[in-house]
Amino acid sequence: MEIDSQVVKTLRDKTGAGMMECKKALVEANGNAAEAEVILRKKGIAVAGKKAGRAANEGCIASYIHHGSKLGVLVEVNSETDFVARNEAFRDLVKDIAQQIAAANPTYVKREDVPASIVAAEQEIYKAQVKDKPPQAVEKIVAGKLDKFYSTVCLIEQPFIKNPELIVKDHLTQKIAQLGENIVIRRFVRWQLGEDTPAA
Repeated sequence: MEIDSQVVKTLRDKTGAGMMECKKALVEANGNAAEAEVILRKKGIAVAGKKAGRAANEGCIASYIHHGSKLGVLVEVNSETDFVARNEAFRDLVKDIAQQIAAANPTYVKREDVPASIVAAEQEIYKAQVKDKPPQAVEKIVAGKLDKFYSTVCLIEQPFIKNPELIVKDHLTQKIAQLGENIVIRRFVRWQLGEDTPAA
């Protein structure tokens, strides 16, 4: 069943759930947004979205060294309480995030972290690539290409390596629902042998 992206976005804005989770719920509800919201609430994902504004100042810093010791990652992931930070499910999540960074080589945590100058430069490139298209099509194509760019360079928008049907943000949302606290990926650094400076 084809689900309109605007309906998915509206449901996401309303519930705070991830785009993929919203889409799945809408498919399950045959496109009925109210029913999809109920499905998300039953899964606890909508509740997780509401926790996103709460302060997360506990957590842990984890490291991951890839086989052969030529690639290493440090990542800080925060929770609201030390109790959750010591939880095995939280620790597993942090490990997964570190491995994600090692495998997928993101540059930023989220799209808001990407400098405006880089976004503007990307937009100019995309506009030049489609300059012969009708103006109304150009805007849509550029937006689509920009989303694709974000899904490459932003950690939380990348396909999750352990389940590529989810993006990292959706996996994080599931863990927030499971653990009952806001969880924030704060920062990371990735070193590769021979590189001058690490990605931050």
